[in-house]
Amino acid sequence: MTNHLFLTSRKIVLLLLLAVTTLTASGRTWTYDECLAYAMTEGTTLRKAGLTRQTATETRLASSAALFPSLSFSTSQNVSNQPWKANGATTILNDEIQTVSSKTSYNGSYNVGANWTIWNGGRNRNQVKANRIAEEKAELDSITAALTLEERLAQYFVQILYSKEAVEVNRAILEAAKVNENRGLEMVRIGSMSKADCSQLTSERAQREYDLELSINNVRNYKRQLKALLQIIDDDDFDVTASTPTDQMALAAIPSMQEVYLAALESRPEIKNAQMSIDNADIQMKIAKGQRLPTISMNASVKTNTSSQNKNSWSKQIQTNFNAGAGFTVSVPILDQRAAKTAINKANIQRQTALLDLKEKQSTLHSTIENYWIQATGNQSQFKAAKVATESAQASYDLLSEQFAVGIKNIVELQNGMTRLLNARQSELQAKYTTILNIKMLELYKN
Repeated sequence: MTNHLFLTSRKIVLLLLLAVTTLTASGRTWTYDECLAYAMTEGTTLRKAGLTRQTATETRLASSAALFPSLSFSTSQNVSNQPWKANGATTILNDEIQTVSSKTSYNGSYNVGANWTIWNGGRNRNQVKANRIAEEKAELDSITAALTLEERLAQYFVQILYSKEAVEVNRAILEAAKVNENRGLEMVRIGSMSKADCSQLTSERAQREYDLELSINNVRNYKRQLKALLQIIDDDDFDVTASTPTDQMALAAIPSMQEVYLAALESRPEIKNAQMSIDNADIQMKIAKGQRLPTISMNASVKTNTSSQNKNSWSKQIQTNFNAGAGFTVSVPILDQRAAKTAINKANIQRQTALLDLKEKQSTLHSTIENYWIQATGNQSQFKAAKVATESAQASYDLLSEQFAVGIKNIVELQNGMTRLLNARQSELQAKYTTILNIKMLELYKN
């Protein structure tokens, strides 16, 4: 199980192309690999899923052991006292003393017994099959939990990378705003700009400082969410890093939605789990029908006893009182108070429910993949348009800055140009990272 999860983890790392390096967290660095390994080994969700799987294994082993005979030993040791009984009374048979009576006596019995259900309509063997399916379903639940955790981890990781790059965009915009403010102050000093116009440049610079702090706070918030996912509760600094995703990654070919869906139907654990629920319902039907069939069981025992009233030695009594026996029992149900019919009807309902659950899981899977595909295609188109818009906004702002410096453009036009450039850069950035994430999610479901 652990090897499978780490292989899956490696697959996601390759899919995301996050060639991670080192960063600070608790005095050391956290990479995507480290976050994933930590989540797989320390996360309570997966650990609880592993314990559930172990419980299912124990249940299956117990049902398998029930196919074999049981063997038990029992003994009873008793002391009795009859205070008004005459001492010294004896029992004589054929001129031999058999017992010696006394007020206090001690008796012991010893028994070894065995029981074996030979046949009970196949219920015990079918129960083993049902428990084996339950064990496999628990394994699939554990894998499903791991894949869900990996998806969330990838989303947080990409979101942090996007937010970090957004910080750099806002920092660059802030630097431009500071340059404009300083230029305005110089123009006020030489008398070519009013203080009112210059105050607008100061306000613009303050707004960009606010935007920068807001974007920095967004990074902190996403890091907090990632720490919560990893269940890290210390107060040490936490940070992640990765090589910056390229534009080529956002422009990669998007796989067909139907192709991804058909591949996911064959490989996703939640679909296999739902299919196994149908198999389990079929076995429960066999178990229910088995209640109408006879049960054949066998028992055997050897026993002996001893008494202080007997004149023979303890070992002699063990030998002479030894008794062995064996037999079998056939139990045929006649009137079972509707127990078998109720069990059969419940098994049939369970199968219908399992079929509906499979259909629901398939529908949910299709909707999830469709959403990733729509997000990937839509954001890829937006990214292409946003790149053009950013280049145009950058060229326009550069020209406005030059014209503003020589007094051709006013402060309002300069601010509008900066706003257009900021919006274009943010739109490009968001479309880029959203496209990359959704493409890689499609590849994950496909593979």
